[in-house]
Amino acid sequence: MKKSLLALLIIAPLSMSLTGCVIAVGGEDGHSMSGDFDDREFKNRKKIADLQLNTTFSDVSRVMGVADFNESYLDDGKTIKVVYYRTQRLHKDGLTTKDECTKLVFVDNNLTAIEQGL
Repeated sequence: MKKSLLALLIIAPLSMSLTGCVIAVGGEDGHSMSGDFDDREFKNRKKIADLQLNTTFSDVSRVMGVADFNESYLDDGKTIKVVYYRTQRLHKDGLTTKDECTKLVFVDNNLTAIEQGL
């Protein structure tokens, strides 16, 4: 009895020290941070390719979703709205910057230009 109790007192703490925690990033299922960005970039490029000039801002927003960046200003009495959607990866830092985006320019609520970043 003493031997089995002694063995239990020695083995229990040792077995607890052998447990660990594993965090998998980019596992076998193909999902990773860069994979998610690649999917999003492809979907954005595909949607942008189908856009037509003179489409209203609300229609574009409905198709594209929330922009990564947006700006608004007045120029000669016209309302200019510029929105940016991520379409390419240039930096492997996991952050989105404007040079990794395609810019959509709206003048008085109508799409007037689509400009690829770079």
